Amino acid sequence: MPSFHFDLVSPERLLFSGAVEQVVVPGTEGEFGVLAGHAPFVSMLKIGVLSIMENGTTQRVVIDGGFAEVAADKLTVLTEFAQRVEDFDASQLAVQIKNTEEDVADASDDVQRDKLRQKLEHLRALQTALGAGSA
Repeated sequence: MPSFHFDLVSPERLLFSGAVEQVVVPGTEGEFGVLAGHAPFVSMLKIGVLSIMENGTTQRVVIDGGFAEVAADKLTVLTEFAQRVEDFDASQLAVQIKNTEEDVADASDDVQRDKLRQKLEHLRALQTALGAGSA
């Protein structure tokens, strides 16, 4: 299978850079796969699991949304957070969700409560993505 160049970039560092055969990306309008020779476009990404296929193996990476740019034989994904699924601590995420639920219940004003609800939605979306991505 023909390959193309893929870069996965976060603010802290370049997380992946190399030749791949395919990348499946969680776009806001649905998942899409990128192969060599894909038509150029730009897409917003949602929280989810990105799959990188190279040399007959698949790496799965949790991402926190972002943007994807497909150009001539190159894909670049920019995201705030990315971590390999097998390195992600789901039990710690469950604790964060529980603590945030308690914080929402204890919030003293509407502004604080709204911010905490947004954080809770974000954490639950991450948990859902991991549940769907671990099958």
